[in-house]
Amino acid sequence: MSLIEIENLRTWFPVRQGILSKTVGYIKAVNGVSLSLEQGETLGLVGESGCGKTTLGRTLMQLEEKKDGTVKFEGDDIHGLKRDQKREIRKRMQMIFQDPFSSLNPRMTILDILTEGMLHHKMIKKEEKKEAAVRLMTEVGLDENAIYRYPHEFSGGQRQRICVARAISLKPDFMVCDEAVSALDVSVQAQVINLLMDLRDKYELSYLFISHDLTVVRHISNRVAVMYLGVIVEEGSASAIIDNPKHPYTQALINSVPVPFSEKKKRFVLSGEIPSLLNPPSGCPFHTRCPEVMDKCKETVPEMKKVDNRIARCYLYD
Repeated sequence: MSLIEIENLRTWFPVRQGILSKTVGYIKAVNGVSLSLEQGETLGLVGESGCGKTTLGRTLMQLEEKKDGTVKFEGDDIHGLKRDQKREIRKRMQMIFQDPFSSLNPRMTILDILTEGMLHHKMIKKEEKKEAAVRLMTEVGLDENAIYRYPHEFSGGQRQRICVARAISLKPDFMVCDEAVSALDVSVQAQVINLLMDLRDKYELSYLFISHDLTVVRHISNRVAVMYLGVIVEEGSASAIIDNPKHPYTQALINSVPVPFSEKKKRFVLSGEIPSLLNPPSGCPFHTRCPEVMDKCKETVPEMKKVDNRIARCYLYD
């Protein structure tokens, strides 16, 4: 049994107009996603901005309401649990947000930020706060004497380490890393990535790692899922997806990665804008920008099918 099982998940946001706020349509941010994640595994989720990656992560964390589908944690549907059961599940599922500054309360000291969740879940007593905060700061490579400082007194990389420390304070099994290193300098990115990998190996954590940076995704991920307009178009091992992409959209993403001048070759570059999630195209969602488009691509949505050592949603492999 997988740690996380997602089946046909949909997260739609209603669009309302008029005095009576009548619903005139839906933004289909996540539109039928099925994925699974094993204990200790990292699944990289990649795609253009606006394709639904963050919404998927937030839906898993119950920060957004799903419209349809199921999300199971160790076999239990997290949206069908009772209040006490949800409380326990939320402790075991944590999230690291993209902006470390806005995700930390500027009016709280690091001591209070790191121990707030532990006190809420009764994992420590008040007199144990300092000891717990010092342990967490040491765990993420920060000065233990800084626990009485405020978030604005730290650099961006240090703040993200604090966010990591807060996330692991509840001893979770699963973490959503939503662009966790994209706001950091390259050298600091490497430090935070190595920290996440060390914690994953030490505590057997599972990550859903959302990112635009395919180089980082390949370094940290066991598997990669490629998302476009709310659906998964290709999924497989990190090496298979990045070294030998099959779906035209994945190929375009790989081709967008900068390479040294000496290695430059003819590259396929996507043209046009990503279609609206309010009114996605019929058939394959990528057919409006695909260089390999066929007539049937415009009519019906292709099913996920096995292609070599991965699965892809494309008629090229019928």
